[in-house]
Amino acid sequence: MAYFLKKTTLKGRTYLSICESFYNHDKKGTAHKTFKSLGSVETHLSNGMTDPAAFYQEEVDALNKSRAAGKTKFITGRSPLLHIGYFPLKSVLEKLKIKKYVDFFNLAYNFEFDLYELMSSLVFARCVNPCSKLRTFHDVLPNLFNSYDYSYDQLLDGLSFLGANYLKFTEIFTVNTREAYGLDTSKTYFDCTNFYFEIDREDDFRKKGPSKENRRDPIIGLGLLLDGDQIPIGMELYPGNESEKPVIREVIESLKKRNSITGKTVHVADKGLICAENIAFAKKNGDGYLFSKSVKSLPETEKKWVLLPNGYKTVRDRSGKELYRYKSCVDKFQYTVTHEGQRVAVKVTEKRLVTYNPDLAAKKRFEINKMAEKAKLLCLSQAKRDDYGETGKYVNFTDGQGGKARVAVNQEAIDKDLKMSGYNLLVTSETDMSDDDIYCTYHNLWRIEESFRIMKTDLDARPVYLQKENAIKGHFLICYLAVLLERLFQFKTLENKFSALEIFGFIKNFMVVKAESRYVNTITDSEFIVYLAEKTGLPLRNCYLSETNIQTILNCKF
Repeated sequence: MAYFLKKTTLKGRTYLSICESFYNHDKKGTAHKTFKSLGSVETHLSNGMTDPAAFYQEEVDALNKSRAAGKTKFITGRSPLLHIGYFPLKSVLEKLKIKKYVDFFNLAYNFEFDLYELMSSLVFARCVNPCSKLRTFHDVLPNLFNSYDYSYDQLLDGLSFLGANYLKFTEIFTVNTREAYGLDTSKTYFDCTNFYFEIDREDDFRKKGPSKENRRDPIIGLGLLLDGDQIPIGMELYPGNESEKPVIREVIESLKKRNSITGKTVHVADKGLICAENIAFAKKNGDGYLFSKSVKSLPETEKKWVLLPNGYKTVRDRSGKELYRYKSCVDKFQYTVTHEGQRVAVKVTEKRLVTYNPDLAAKKRFEINKMAEKAKLLCLSQAKRDDYGETGKYVNFTDGQGGKARVAVNQEAIDKDLKMSGYNLLVTSETDMSDDDIYCTYHNLWRIEESFRIMKTDLDARPVYLQKENAIKGHFLICYLAVLLERLFQFKTLENKFSALEIFGFIKNFMVVKAESRYVNTITDSEFIVYLAEKTGLPLRNCYLSETNIQTILNCKF
């Protein structure tokens, strides 16, 4: 095969690239991939180059001449390693049969690139080597074994289009996931997180708010919804200064409408999302709820019930060590909601399960005592009120003589927090649900925290180098789709036998290097590879792989 100079016209500019033609076994014919991107003709002309096309045609001719003469090739800036570890995600994506729906957008908007190819390759690239979009285009995409043909400007245009329509694409994936794998919406898990941007000024989308990392940079919020099997089924992006509490209502209502989900679902969320309006929303829509509630915010009568030792059952491990103790009750509890513009008190029948964890209690007491000591030191040094931060809740601020503020440690607040350490309260509308089921269902929320961890660590969702709102939304859609495909592979294909860490380790490290007519497998053997090779019958553990072997791996169907 040979090299050739390719010209692409986009938005009035002409882009040049050197492409390499090769034989494609899937198409049973000639295909090509980008060997080197050269930028636009207009840029080269402005830099003083008289005829860019003629100049780079000479480079193409030299490459072809060198190949024909069989001359020694010199090292280049491109790594010889080729990624093929993304093949499980490719298999899951093909099983979802998304392409035919994405192709409709190609027809409607007449893109000069394949939107499905762009979207899928960005997802694969995000999983094998997460980095900026510029580095992804120049350093990662060329090293995916399958070739992709679009320019960097087209990448940004496609990403912005995906972001502007991210709700449509999440809907398409949710519907097709339900058809291909099934979804359990009898329970839905919901939580929110945020992502900071290292920029000085806010804009309409990136607003300063309470960051999970206690940073003061502008942030955006992301709400994620999982089904009963911990498969992502919904995502919502919102400005960082907005409250998380209404987001659960918006996402669940949108999800049900878009995907024609009927029947009762139980909304499971952490204490940061519990409020009377969310409880009323669940009741109004015929749904249930299971929330965590702060014990410190309870009325005194309910606190007494929590602290009474009567009725607690203890759960121990095999050695007899206490893991936690619990007790429950069913009663009517009062909430205040807004009805026709008025605040109205209503009573709701619900089951409440209180747990006490001695390990958690020890951890909380350590943190409280540490903050109390800091508060005492600040009081002694007469620090300014702004310097106290969170420790201010353990300090009484009063006006002294001459208008100077007086400070004193609030020992009563410290004692109250120490007394309630280790206790956690779960409230649910499902009064027939057993105590064990309530406890286990709520503690499955760690899966959604793991999904956030995957986004922030394995997929490096931050820092975000993009500036435009739709491009940012497109970036998070790509991260969401990567998590979705990994979760389907982990839970549906592998039946949760391996962790997300092991799966992403394989995806990132399974690479080959071409050595003349065959490829060398560079990955280190592991329990995961042994299992996957036995399950699929693929030559994943072979040291040498032929072109046919690799095509068999990449076209694997689970």
